[in-house]
Amino acid sequence: MSAAWNAPNCRWSSDRTQHDPLLLHPTRRPPAPEGGSGLDRLDRRAVAEDPLGEFTSITTDDAGVATLRLDRAPMNALNSQVWTELGEAARSLTDDDGVAAVVIWGGPKIFAAGADIKQMQGMDFEEFFAHGGGLQESFQALARIPKITIAAINGYALGGGCELTLTADFRFAADNAKLGQPEIQLGVIPGAGGTQRLTRLVGISKAKEMVYGGGTYDAQQCLDMGLVDQVHPADEVYDRAVEAARRYAAGPYALRMAKKAIDEGAEMDLDSALRLETTLFAACFATEDRRIGMDSFVREGPGKAVFTRR
Repeated sequence: MSAAWNAPNCRWSSDRTQHDPLLLHPTRRPPAPEGGSGLDRLDRRAVAEDPLGEFTSITTDDAGVATLRLDRAPMNALNSQVWTELGEAARSLTDDDGVAAVVIWGGPKIFAAGADIKQMQGMDFEEFFAHGGGLQESFQALARIPKITIAAINGYALGGGCELTLTADFRFAADNAKLGQPEIQLGVIPGAGGTQRLTRLVGISKAKEMVYGGGTYDAQQCLDMGLVDQVHPADEVYDRAVEAARRYAAGPYALRMAKKAIDEGAEMDLDSALRLETTLFAACFATEDRRIGMDSFVREGPGKAVFTRR
């Protein structure tokens, strides 16, 4: 039995890749959708499904939007098998030329209620030091996916679940979502980005409040502090995330350059970051999409280009 953060009762209970993807040749976009049937209420057709393991799967639609689904009932607790599967998923999504954008989703009831505490409870210092870094490595691989990523958050995203959302470019929360970093209540600190990505996202003071206090925050509070980007009704949040991902999937290869410039530049001094920006700006001129975009602008005006992701 796994153990995860029992959100309603607020207690714990049982229950980058080695190569730089931007150096690869850009890839051809799959055919654009032509109406058709949908999943839920959204016009999207699944054309490929890859069950990565027992608790994760990837489904890719005909627009090149992949859904990375976490499914470890009842709480999506993150044990070592789950984080290993997430790392494998990140590498697959990075390398798959048919994927242009990614939605990370835990299902309609809960995103992820945290780490598997039953498993962690039995580890001593040496054992966790030797093996516990796998969660950090897997989350790093997710954060380094060169395509645009969106976390669609239903229900609770606590501890490692909250840290999982931080690996995405954007976070769309359901109106019933609850996020937080309650690790301090267990006598530990966040160990998969909660002291670092969280701080960079919401600022030092708010991050300290969340980590020191170990509290839980509702969707509106998370929106107000900048922890999430949008709030939608619970039965719509996944669809809205897929819709947004489809817009990014239709964008140019330059989106990869932009993500690399922002994410890596944020960790550099200004002079180094500006040099990176200049290099990546110049690299755009080696892409087919740069030619398509500029030719379309000259002939037809802005917003008419149809990109190839090459």
